[in-house]
Formats: sequence, structure tokens, C-alpha cells
Amino acid sequence: MKTQHIHTEILSPHVSVDCVLLGIVDDKLCVLLAELTRENHEKGLKLPGSLIYETEDLDQAASRILKESTGLTRIPLKQFRSFGDPGRTANIDDVHWLERSSKLKVGRIVTVAYLALCKVRKRMNTNERYNLAHWIPVENLPRLLFDHEHIVKTAVQEIRKLVDIEPKIVFDYLPSKFTVAELRRTYEIIYDKKLDVRNFHKKVNSLGYIVPTDEMEEGVPHRSARFYRFDAIKYKKIYSKLSNN
Repeated sequence: MKTQHIHTEILSPHVSVDCVLLGIVDDKLCVLLAELTRENHEKGLKLPGSLIYETEDLDQAASRILKESTGLTRIPLKQFRSFGDPGRTANIDDVHWLERSSKLKVGRIVTVAYLALCKVRKRMNTNERYNLAHWIPVENLPRLLFDHEHIVKTAVQEIRKLVDIEPKIVFDYLPSKFTVAELRRTYEIIYDKKLDVRNFHKKVNSLGYIVPTDEMEEGVPHRSARFYRFDAIKYKKIYSKLSNN
């Protein structure tokens, strides 16, 4: 019932939320983009985002907007930056689409961006404002609405910082059991650089929260690798000690 109440509120013409979901598809770092149709029937791509309601909390708006534009829920979104360049609404076609969809006269808009490293799901649902959601490689972005290309590039830099500070983000993304090679490749894709195999393996072994299991790969054309798991309890103990020093 709470959601119905929110949807009867008035949209703010000056504040929006945009969600940057990054994931790995076909060994490439990709961003989830929503496809929409303009008045002239041309297709456009943008980040899942929208104006917020006047009485709506920003975190609440981010979750609502993501669900409406992609059908995704329970994504651990993290607010990472605001974008308020006056020129972000300079393209009249972008503004016309927003005005038509929001039924508001739009001027300068400040957007609050949210970020998550998201497991890729093939099936997503969208509402009538959007046609489809697409995973697009961040290194090969098409023309996006507003300043969304700049937001995506900023988000890629931000996720690299977050992974350094809070590596649990990577393990939330990985399956419950993974090989060291899978872990290393995930880091390589996020950082867009090759990592030394031997040094990476040594680092993994030095971290108390990456625990070897008794299980090995099966049915692979190469030498079977051992599966590891992430120990959240050990991780919490290690990082609580670091923060208290």
C-alpha cells in the first residue's frame, strides 16, 4: 500500500536518481542500460533512472526506479556521487522525452547516482516506458541520453576504488564456490589489466577469508583446479581488527 501512496505524489522536476549496474558478460565489464522509444519512434539507451517523488527518500527512489525500469529487486545499491552540470539537459530531444514521460516542464536537473556490481540475469521485466534492458560493454558505449556516458565512466572508476576498500563486493558477485582463476579473471575484468598468476595465487593464500574446499573441478579439459569459498565471518573479524587499529 505504501508504494501506491508514493505513486500518487508529485514528481520533482529538478532531482533524479540514476542506477549504474555493472556486471560481467562474455568476459567483458558491462553496464545495464534501459531502451526507450522517443516520440519520433527512434530508440534510445540510458541508465535506469527517473525523477524522484517530492516526498520520496533517495534510497527508496533508487530501489523503485530500478524495479520499474528493469524488474530487478534486492540489489545492494550504493550512492556514490551527484551530477549537476547545467549542460546535462542541453540536448532538446532528451528533454522532450523526459517531459513527455513525466508530464512536467523540465529545467536544470541534479541526479544522484547509485552503483552496484550485479550478477547478470537474462530475464528482466520493464514497464511501458521502456522496451528492453541491455548489457553493454563499458568500453564500447553507444550515444546515451543526458550525461549518462560520463556517469558510467565515473562509476567504473568508483567500483575499482570500492573493490580495493571493500573486497567483499567481489565475493558477493561470485558464485559460492569459485576457483582462483575465476577470482583472478574477475579482478582483471574489473581493473582492465592482466594480473601475475603466481603473485595473485600467493595473495589469495595469504588472505584468511578465502578458504580452500575439498572439491575439485570435474569434466574440464585441463588440470582440475580446487574450489574456494568466501568466509564472511573471518572476513568480518579481519576487517574489524583493521578498522580498530
